[in-house]
Amino acid sequence: MPPTKRKRRSKHRGTAAGTIETRGRTGRRPTAEEKKKEDRAQARERRLSTPPTWINSSKRAAIAAALMFAFELVVSKGQALAAAAFAVLAFGLYVGLGYYMDLYLYRRRMRKKETGK
Repeated sequence: MPPTKRKRRSKHRGTAAGTIETRGRTGRRPTAEEKKKEDRAQARERRLSTPPTWINSSKRAAIAAALMFAFELVVSKGQALAAAAFAVLAFGLYVGLGYYMDLYLYRRRMRKKETGK
């Protein structure tokens, strides 16, 4: 009799309580590329599911204000006082706007996750 072409199925054992135990992982191991992709996805999910903080938005605003200061210093031909005033104003705006934008996006993401379940 010729051998069958079907792959063997992994066997399940039933217990007295009615649960089914399966053997350990029987498939192939994920490659390094697949593992890296999965880790990236988990890290992204973890990052996106943390609520926004004022500290993070102030760090981002400080970076943006420093870039704005350098840009304004170049554009205003060395007027450091005007560039500093503009950078302080930009920092104040960026902190508030950045925090509330992050909060809006976080709440929208959480609502979407709740309705998706």
